[in-house]
Amino acid sequence: MSSSLQDRVARVIRDEIEPAFAVEGGSIELVDVSDGIAQVRFHGGCASCPATISALVMGLEQELRSRFPNDIQYLEAVP
Repeated sequence: MSSSLQDRVARVIRDEIEPAFAVEGGSIELVDVSDGIAQVRFHGGCASCPATISALVMGLEQELRSRFPNDIQYLEAVP
Protein backbone atom coordinates (compact mmCIF):
# COMPACT_ATOMS: atom_id res chain seq x y z
CA MET A 1 0.00 0.00 0.00
CA SER A 2 1.29 3.45 -0.94
CA SER A 3 1.44 6.06 1.79
CA SER A 4 0.45 9.65 1.21
CA LEU A 5 2.98 12.40 0.65
CA GLN A 6 2.16 13.84 4.06
CA ASP A 7 2.85 10.47 5.71
CA ARG A 8 6.17 10.10 3.89
CA VAL A 9 7.31 13.62 4.77
CA ALA A 10 6.21 13.17 8.39
CA ARG A 11 8.19 9.93 8.60
CA VAL A 12 11.37 11.61 7.32
CA ILE A 13 10.94 14.45 9.81
CA ARG A 14 10.17 12.11 12.71
CA ASP A 15 12.85 9.52 12.03
CA GLU A 16 15.72 11.54 10.59
CA ILE A 17 15.33 15.24 11.35
CA GLU A 18 13.53 15.37 14.70
CA PRO A 19 16.41 13.76 16.66
CA ALA A 20 18.70 16.70 15.80
CA PHE A 21 16.12 19.17 17.10
CA ALA A 22 15.59 17.07 20.24
CA VAL A 23 19.29 17.33 21.11
CA GLU A 24 18.84 21.11 21.27
CA GLY A 25 15.73 20.86 23.47
CA GLY A 26 13.20 21.41 20.72
CA SER A 27 10.99 19.56 18.33
CA ILE A 28 9.42 20.01 14.95
CA GLU A 29 5.93 19.06 13.80
CA LEU A 30 4.69 18.67 10.24
CA VAL A 31 1.44 20.61 10.02
CA ASP A 32 0.51 20.14 6.36
CA VAL A 33 1.80 19.47 2.87
CA SER A 34 -0.12 20.89 -0.06
CA ASP A 35 0.47 22.76 -3.30
CA GLY A 36 4.23 22.29 -3.03
CA ILE A 37 4.42 23.85 0.44
CA ALA A 38 5.36 21.93 3.56
CA GLN A 39 4.27 23.68 6.75
CA VAL A 40 6.08 22.96 9.99
CA ARG A 41 5.78 24.17 13.56
CA PHE A 42 8.69 24.41 15.95
CA HIS A 43 8.29 23.63 19.67
CA GLY A 44 10.43 23.96 22.77
CA GLY A 45 13.85 25.51 22.45
CA CYS A 46 13.59 25.64 18.67
CA ALA A 47 10.50 27.85 18.73
CA SER A 48 12.42 30.85 20.06
CA CYS A 49 15.92 30.09 18.78
CA PRO A 50 17.37 32.68 16.38
CA ALA A 51 19.15 29.89 14.52
CA THR A 52 15.79 28.29 13.68
CA ILE A 53 15.34 30.36 10.52
CA SER A 54 18.80 29.37 9.26
CA ALA A 55 18.14 25.74 10.04
CA LEU A 56 14.76 25.95 8.33
CA VAL A 57 15.99 27.50 5.10
CA MET A 58 19.43 25.99 4.83
CA GLY A 59 18.84 22.55 6.20
CA LEU A 60 15.32 21.31 6.46
CA GLU A 61 13.97 22.85 3.27
CA GLN A 62 16.92 21.61 1.21
CA GLU A 63 16.63 18.13 2.68
CA LEU A 64 12.91 17.84 1.96
CA ARG A 65 13.26 19.34 -1.52
CA SER A 66 16.00 16.84 -2.37
CA ARG A 67 13.91 13.90 -1.13
CA PHE A 68 10.63 15.08 -2.66
CA PRO A 69 11.73 17.17 -5.68
CA ASN A 70 8.42 16.98 -7.51
CA ASP A 71 6.27 17.57 -4.44
CA ILE A 72 7.92 20.17 -2.19
CA GLN A 73 9.18 23.51 -3.44
CA TYR A 74 8.98 25.59 -0.26
CA LEU A 75 9.03 25.17 3.49
CA GLU A 76 7.02 27.47 5.73
CA ALA A 77 7.14 27.82 9.52
CA VAL A 78 3.73 28.44 11.05
CA PRO A 79 2.92 29.53 14.62
